[in-house]
Formats: sequence, structure tokens, C-alpha cells
Amino acid sequence: MNIGIVCYPTFGGSGVVATELGNALAKKGHKVHFITYSQPVRLDILEANIYYHEVNVHDYPLFDYQPYELALSTKMVDVVERKQLDLLHVHYAIPHAYAAYMAKLMLKDRGISIPIITTLHGTDISLVGKNPSYKKAVEFSINHSDCVTSVSESLREETYQFFNCRKDIRVIPNFIDRKLYEGEKQCAKANLAPEGQKLITHISNFRKLKRTDDVVRVFAGIHKEVPSKLVLVGDGPDRQKTEELARDLGVGRDVIYLGKTSEVERVLCASDLFLLTSETESFGLAALEAMAARVPVISSNAGGIPEVNIHGKTGFLSDVGDVTSMTNNALGILRDEVVLEEFKSRAKEQALQFDLENILPMYEELYEDIINEAQLA
Repeated sequence: MNIGIVCYPTFGGSGVVATELGNALAKKGHKVHFITYSQPVRLDILEANIYYHEVNVHDYPLFDYQPYELALSTKMVDVVERKQLDLLHVHYAIPHAYAAYMAKLMLKDRGISIPIITTLHGTDISLVGKNPSYKKAVEFSINHSDCVTSVSESLREETYQFFNCRKDIRVIPNFIDRKLYEGEKQCAKANLAPEGQKLITHISNFRKLKRTDDVVRVFAGIHKEVPSKLVLVGDGPDRQKTEELARDLGVGRDVIYLGKTSEVERVLCASDLFLLTSETESFGLAALEAMAARVPVISSNAGGIPEVNIHGKTGFLSDVGDVTSMTNNALGILRDEVVLEEFKSRAKEQALQFDLENILPMYEELYEDIINEAQLA
């Protein structure tokens, strides 16, 4: 198949999933064309079947905000025509699905039919989509896609509840590549916890929804009972607030900030526990990555997290903001090495259900179905 993928090229979950999906499809022999404003951070650009097409947005004094959607639609039309794509798979409803629909109309005017698959990832529905300025555009984009998928049952139901959605939304979950977490690794445990402390990890973009102040409060409770270090991976608007709270609670010296690192697997393989205290999560990809590295998860019960982190098996779930419950659950795992090892093993076992080898065929089958339907139309 000849597939076009449109995504955000950043460290965010939707961009990472889209890029890893494209890399895997290329390795299976499909031709994959990425269309976006910069090269995705995890793109295997040297893979024989990977192609990158940059969307150029020029500055004009007339515009306060440059028309990216217009440039994106035009580039999609150009790539579909020149490379004879079979379908477009767009990740994130706004602006990608909206731009794809405009591209589809322009192509139809040229006698070309192209099916569009839209994958909903979370904040395009739970945050951006609910903004009155965008809601009707998101709803329109969903209903005019040829097929819509979501990364969790929770996000699927949220979409139906909030939008007048006429499409049948298929759930295809996010995934991990088990190969990244297997074999000998140079784990960072000795560097991060030189005195053998337990290593607690959190990965996020430090936005308000991630409730990173709760992460620090839970860690402070753990720190009182168990020698431990907290590793924070990522960056965002609440990072400074998080640092200040750690100092105020007296644990600042035992909090390590790594920022946006590409060494996530090395950090996770050294970790003993993962904290995810979010107010909302469409799926919980960071938790799944931790579990793939044999790390139990202490999390909120928000959104799609319970579909990944199984209460009492791979970790524990608590109500959003219930720092006391999260702290007690964490201590219940960390205080007993036998219990910790049991949770680690079950976390790994659960994560393997979401291995790329299990999820990739779902996308391939979907692509084939959509292409065949388009040919029969």
C-alpha cells in the first residue's frame, strides 16, 4: 500500500504513535509518506520505504496568524497526485482532519478519490474539541472522514457524548515495541540512585492536566518511609511550579530533572515505580511504556488509564487528586521486594498485549478495508 500520514512531528503521544506506526508499516514493505511541517523526531528517515514531505508556511504581513491548514491541504493534494497515494491517515482531528477534507474536495475536482482515516488521540477531543471556537469544525471533520478510530474505549465514549457523531468509531489502542525493552541495556540506576534508593519516575509535558504537584506530594509521602529519588522527564509550563513545591516539601535534593531526553528506555529500565496522576488521559501511553519496562504504575483512574493499568495487578488506581491513597498504594508495593517483583512481572505481561506486532495488523486490515470500499464506491 501507498500511505500518507499526517501528524504533529513532536514528542507528544499522537506524533510518537503516528511515527512509530509509519516506521513499522515501512518495514513491512508499505510505502509511507509523512506530510508535516518538520521531520518527526522518531522518524526512521533512512528506511527505504519512508518519505518525508515538508509543509512550508510563508510569512505574509497581511496575516496575524499564518494559514497552516491551507498550506497543509495544498501539500496533501500535491503528494497524493504525484505519489499516487491509496489513502490519507491523519492523526489528531484539528487541524489535520479538517485540512484533509479540504484536500479531498480539491482532489475530487481533479477526478481523484482519496479515502481519509482520522485517529482521535485525546486532547483533540477533550480539550481543543470542546472549545466553542473549534467544536463545530471538529464535529464536521469527524463526520466527513471515511473512517474514524480512537485509541481507547474511554475516548470513543467521550466523543459520542460530546459531539453529534454519525460515524462508527473503531478502537485501535496505542502500542509499544517490545524490542525496545528487551535485551541488555545500560540502565541508569547507578547514576540516578547511587546509594540504592528506590527510583520513582514521572514522564509528561507538565501541563495543568497532568497534576504534577500531585506527583511531588505522592513522592514526598514515599520519601518519608522509603529512601527514594524522583526522576521527572519532560518539560512544560508547570515545571517551575513543580520544582518550587519539591523544595517547599523538603525533597528538592532528591528530585532529578532530565527534561526532554531521548533516553527514556534507559530511565524506565532503572525505575521501580511510575506515577501518573493526570486529571484526564485518553490512553496513558507513558504508563504503558513504563509497564513494558517492568515498572508498576500508581495512577489516577481517569479516562483510558484503567484500560491499561489494571488495579491490584499491574499497579493501583485512585481517584484524581487522592494523594493519600496513591501514597499508601505506592508504599504497599515498595516496602516488600517480593511484592514489588510480582507487580513488575505482571506489568510486563499486561504491556505485551499492546505490542506493536498485535496492533499493526489491525491498521493493515483497516487500510485494506477502506481502500476496497473506496474502489467499489
